[in-house]
Amino acid sequence: MFDYLIVGAGFAGSVIAERLAHSAGKRVLVIDKRNHIGGNAYDHYNDAGILVHRYGPHIFHTNSQEIFEYLSRFTEWRPYQHRVLAHVDGQLLPIPINLTTINQLYGLNLNSFEMEEFLNKVAEKREPLCTSEDVVVNRVGRELYEKFFQNYTRKQWGIDPSELDAAVTARVPVRTNRDDRYFSDKFQAMPRFGYTRMFENMLDHPNIKIMLNTDFREIAKEMNFQEMIYTGPVDEFFDYRYGKLPYRSLEFKHETHDVEKYQPVAVVNFPNEHLYTRVTEFKYLTGQEHPKTSIVYEYPRAEGDPYYPVPRPENAKLYSKYKALADSLSNVHFIGRLATYKYYNMDQVVGQALALFKKLSAQRSRTAAPDPLPVKLAPRLFANNGNGAHVATPG
Repeated sequence: MFDYLIVGAGFAGSVIAERLAHSAGKRVLVIDKRNHIGGNAYDHYNDAGILVHRYGPHIFHTNSQEIFEYLSRFTEWRPYQHRVLAHVDGQLLPIPINLTTINQLYGLNLNSFEMEEFLNKVAEKREPLCTSEDVVVNRVGRELYEKFFQNYTRKQWGIDPSELDAAVTARVPVRTNRDDRYFSDKFQAMPRFGYTRMFENMLDHPNIKIMLNTDFREIAKEMNFQEMIYTGPVDEFFDYRYGKLPYRSLEFKHETHDVEKYQPVAVVNFPNEHLYTRVTEFKYLTGQEHPKTSIVYEYPRAEGDPYYPVPRPENAKLYSKYKALADSLSNVHFIGRLATYKYYNMDQVVGQALALFKKLSAQRSRTAAPDPLPVKLAPRLFANNGNGAHVATPG
């Protein structure tokens, strides 16, 4: 019998599994329908021996010392400052927009004070800021909005920024200095040996068992457990009772080239041409030395594995119905980007999982353990998978 069944072996599921097993001594079964742990942060060595991120670039950054120190228990870090260029008007320009972007784009020689004056002149003030278009046009005006944001957002989300929640483009800053880092967080680093190794270390505990290639619907009725932690799509959990929640998906095209470097930075955005949104070169992220290099093209899709909840008012209204169902279940806890239908960064998911563990710990200190769910445990044989994690095989 397990204390917890955890559905999903990404950041949310792995962090809460580690905390429950290590700090609370709970017996935990983690299942995932994919053939690997790590969720979308999964990385691996391709046929050329280059470490790549299967599901696109994952750049770790956070302002939380608690979250950074927690993950540091499972990995060493490689300092990394992420930089992105956008292909606009035949030039590669820094994004987020900064002083260099404006000077290079328009052939100017502004200083920081003049840059602020320039932005004030071109900005179209809007209030309230309801949509992604409002946020950008209010700060940098229509021309820069159209050059850098409008078409990229249309490709990424499948709708115009004027129909998208303000939170999407509010994530991207505008700087009046020459700071060309994509993020400004206090802690910016990459796991020195990759994300998968970090997850393996996190889940390497005798109280944690793992079943891969497993859909929770196929085994939930056979398992005997007290509580479930669910990290998948919340609408799927409830059999789409109120209809499907919209998610955006991605298709990835990986290539390896017989050159040491393919592009000048890790990521190049293509807002106004091509069907793909960006190209990532992984060696910048990992620091790996190799005579060849691997890249990936990202093609946004309406169908496929869910990656991004689509932040629109009507979707939030639909999610509120599913949230009411989720809140009514005392022995099932919903965490993560898909389960709570929110566009979280990786560190925010870690923080959410740590917060849930603290909540569960507080509840246990006040009350007795809940009665088990009315399900039975089917016989399973557990074997170490050679990577430090215990994987279940059908018995």
